[in-house]
Amino acid sequence: MAEELKSRRGETAAHAGLKRAALIWAQARGYSACAFEVQLPRCRFRADLAAYRPNKKEIGTAAIFECKQAFPDLRRDNGCSAVTAKRLEKVFQRRQVLEKNLRIHYPALRIPDSLFADFDSHNFAAIEHCGYARVLRELSALQNRLYDCTKFERLIRYRCANLFFLVVPNGLFREPEIPFGWGALIESEGELVLVRKPLWHDVTSANRLKLLERITAAATRILNKQLEITFDDVCAARSRSYP
Repeated sequence: MAEELKSRRGETAAHAGLKRAALIWAQARGYSACAFEVQLPRCRFRADLAAYRPNKKEIGTAAIFECKQAFPDLRRDNGCSAVTAKRLEKVFQRRQVLEKNLRIHYPALRIPDSLFADFDSHNFAAIEHCGYARVLRELSALQNRLYDCTKFERLIRYRCANLFFLVVPNGLFREPEIPFGWGALIESEGELVLVRKPLWHDVTSANRLKLLERITAAATRILNKQLEITFDDVCAARSRSYP
């Protein structure tokens, strides 16, 4: 099954195996509606596995599983926006100071491209200033980290689900590196063991139902692909039903 997932989505067998194990674990605990690669509501992220556990008396529980097979993959999504934003502000101020000094010491860098001299651009790259280039690189890296490397934190902030689980191989588990609020499932010999319980997050009924809709839509896409049902097939059937 893991090899089938690998060939279907171009992912590694290790990652596919973690997703399969998470799917089994979720269903064994009552999450009867599950799907891979679910586009989450209220944000731009996809979940490796999204699951929904029905409740007879009220709207059920929504859970998200993220599978990480290597440290770089784990750390890429485990950034802290508050720390990164604070460092970004310092580096940005450093850039402003450098540019102010460079404008004074290298007036020839000015490019007369506006009506007012105060708004003219400057070609700072022309002098290949090492310190300025280093600041620009760090500024770019921090901006990318702030917007692209805080997935774990944002999923909780956006209240995408009630429970969040990080699924990792046994050798990858490091307690300090598990994101705050997330549970930890470690894989050993094809099975998952819960080594840290997740915190419960209150989510509105509307958001839980929205996630359930996304789960069913993702599952339907997979079923259509397995049965080789195309969009044209659906359109043709619709036209026959509603002449």
